[in-house]
Amino acid sequence: MITPTNAITAYLRATEATPPQPSAQPLAGGITAAAQGFEHVLAAADQTAIGAMSGTTDTHALVQSLTEAELALDAAVAIRDKVVEAYQEILRMPV
Repeated sequence: MITPTNAITAYLRATEATPPQPSAQPLAGGITAAAQGFEHVLAAADQTAIGAMSGTTDTHALVQSLTEAELALDAAVAIRDKVVEAYQEILRMPV
């Protein structure tokens, strides 16, 4: 027969888990990595543009790197717009 004490004991044994490992703010780490990736794409586009102006890089590589930079900028602007929209929604919430 199941008694409340047995049920509680079984529940406590089943829910025992290892304590969560402290992480160094996973959201901040992801944002930092995204910002570094964005910076890398823009720096690569700059280097390719300089190479194209000096004649060491072909135009195909220039167009490709500029397109990647444009896509990265569009993504950054879209993320910024979503963050601003979320902030505005928070401001509209009744307190």
